[in-house]
Amino acid sequence: MTRPAGSAADAAAGAQPVVLYDTTLRDGTQGENITLSLADKLRIARMLDEFGMPFIEGGWPGSNPKDIEFFAEAKRLRWQRAKLAAFGSTRHRSNRPAKDPNLRELVAAETPVVTIFGKSWLLHVTEVLAASPQENLEMIGDSVGFIVDHGREAVYDAEHFFDGYKADREYALATLRAAREAGARTLVLCDTNGGTLTEELVRILGDVRAAVGRDAGAPIVTWGIHTHNDAELAVANSMAAVAAGVRHVQATINGYGERCGNANMVSILANLALKTPHDLVPAGGGDLAGLTELSRAVAEIANVAPNDYQPYVGRSAFAHKGGVHGAAVAKVERSYQHVEPSAVGNTGRLVVSELGGRANTSIRARQLGHELEGIIDPGDLSRLIKQLESEGLAFEGAEASFELLIRRHARDYAAPFRIIDYTCLVEQRDGRELLAEATVKVEVDGEVLHTAADGNGPVNALDAALRKALRAFYPAIDAVRLVDYKVRILDGDAATAARTRVIIDSQDGARTWSTMGSDTNIIAASAAALGDSLEYAIWKSGAELRRRDERHFTTTSRGTHTAGDPSPTTVTGR
Repeated sequence: MTRPAGSAADAAAGAQPVVLYDTTLRDGTQGENITLSLADKLRIARMLDEFGMPFIEGGWPGSNPKDIEFFAEAKRLRWQRAKLAAFGSTRHRSNRPAKDPNLRELVAAETPVVTIFGKSWLLHVTEVLAASPQENLEMIGDSVGFIVDHGREAVYDAEHFFDGYKADREYALATLRAAREAGARTLVLCDTNGGTLTEELVRILGDVRAAVGRDAGAPIVTWGIHTHNDAELAVANSMAAVAAGVRHVQATINGYGERCGNANMVSILANLALKTPHDLVPAGGGDLAGLTELSRAVAEIANVAPNDYQPYVGRSAFAHKGGVHGAAVAKVERSYQHVEPSAVGNTGRLVVSELGGRANTSIRARQLGHELEGIIDPGDLSRLIKQLESEGLAFEGAEASFELLIRRHARDYAAPFRIIDYTCLVEQRDGRELLAEATVKVEVDGEVLHTAADGNGPVNALDAALRKALRAFYPAIDAVRLVDYKVRILDGDAATAARTRVIIDSQDGARTWSTMGSDTNIIAASAAALGDSLEYAIWKSGAELRRRDERHFTTTSRGTHTAGDPSPTTVTGR
C-alpha cells in the first residue's frame, strides 16, 4: 500500500498489532430472529474471553434492563484476557453530560472501556437528531470528555462515516477531530449502511488518515474499522482497511447483525492469522484450532442453525464433491484446499454423489470406518450411487443411508427388521380436528407384529406405529428422536405428482445422523427414510448383534427355533 512519506501515524501503525474488538453481544443481537438471554450473553462472553478476544462489547446499558443486569453480573466475574466495553451514544442535545442518563449508565457499568458513537453525516445531525452541526460537534466532545474524565478508555465510533464523508468531507473530518481532542485514542470509521465499495473505502480511509494525521501537535490515534455486509463486502472491506493501516477491527461471530449482518469475525480472524504477516491481539489469533467450535457454539446458543457454507468453519468449507477434486485430494490433500482444515478446527471430507468418482466413494467410506474390499468394488458402488441419485436419492445429505448401502452388500448382512406393509389414513370431518392413523406390519426374526398408532400427521403416526412394533425387540430405539424433516420436490413441472425426496435428521443423545427416501408418494419416501433411521440406530447401538446372540443361545441351548413359527405374534394399539 502507499503511505504518505514520513508520517508518524503510519510508522506507529506499522509497529502496532491488529486488535480485534468483538461486538456480537450488542451488534449481533440486532440480527433478525436472534435473541440472547442474560445467561446466553454471559456464556458467550466467557467463551470469547477464554478464546482470547481482547475486547468484548457487552451491550448498551442505557437502552434496556437486560444489558444493565449483564454489566452488573460482569463485575462479579474474573476476566482472563478480555477488556469489557460498554456502548452508548453521545449525550442528548438538551442535556449536560453529568445529567445525561445514557452517559451516567455508561459510567455506572464500570467497564475499563467505553465506546461512544456519534453522528458523522449531516443528514442524521439535522434530520434525525434535530441538532445544528455545531451542537453535534459539542455533543461528541462533551460525551467523550465525560468518559475520559471518569478514567475510562474511550473508543469513538464514527457512525455513517463514509456516507457522511461523501456528503460533506470537511464536516465528517471535524467530528473525528472533536472526538480526538476530547481524549478518544481509537477512532473507528463505520460503514453503517454497508454500501461502500472496497476501492472507495480504501481511498477515503487514506485521505482521512492523511488529513487528520497531519494536524500539528495532535496525539497519535489508532484507526479502526466497523463494516456491515449489505453489499457482501464487509470482510473484504475490513481486510482492505487493515492493509491500509487500520489496527482496530470490529466484527461479530458468524457475521450476525442487523439487515444483512456485520463483518464476520471468524473469517477476519482466520484471514489475518493464516494469510497475513500482521501480529494479532489475541496473540497468534487466539485458540485458532478452536475457531470452528467457537463459531458453532455461539450459533447453538443463539439458536441459529450453523451455516454449512461458511468459510473456514462451515461443514462444507472443506468438502469435495466433484470426482476430479476427490481424486486429487486423495493424492495431495492441499491440492484443492486453501488452508489446512485442522488449523481452524475443521475437517475435510469427500462428498458421495453422482458427481464423485470411485476415489470419493472409497475414501469417504474409509473416513466413516468402512473398508470396501471384500464387500463391493468401489467402481461398482460409485455406479450404483449415480444410478440411485438419478432416481431421486441424494447421499451427500444422508450419510447414514450411504453407510447402510455399503453394509447391505456385506455377505453376512441380515436386516434387523422388514416392513411387510403399512397403511396411513388421514381424516378431517365436519371441521373437527385432523386425525391421522397408521398401521404397520413388520417382521423381526420370523415373528410378525401388526401395530397401529395415532399421530398429529401421517408421518408421525407411521413413526409411532413402527416404533411400537420394534420396541419389544430393540429398546434402544426409545432414545431416538427425529430432529428435522425436510422435503424436496425434484421435478416441479409434475406439480402434485412430482417425485419427492425426504431427508430425516435423527439423534439418540450420542450421535446425529441423516437418512433419506425418494418416491412420487411422500408417505413412501418418508417410510423409507424412517426405516433407514431406525435400522441405523439399531446397528450403531449394537442391539441387533445382541439379539442375534440371544437367538443363537436359544437355538443351541434350548433346542427351540421360532424363525419358522407359522403363527405370528400380533400386537395392536392406538
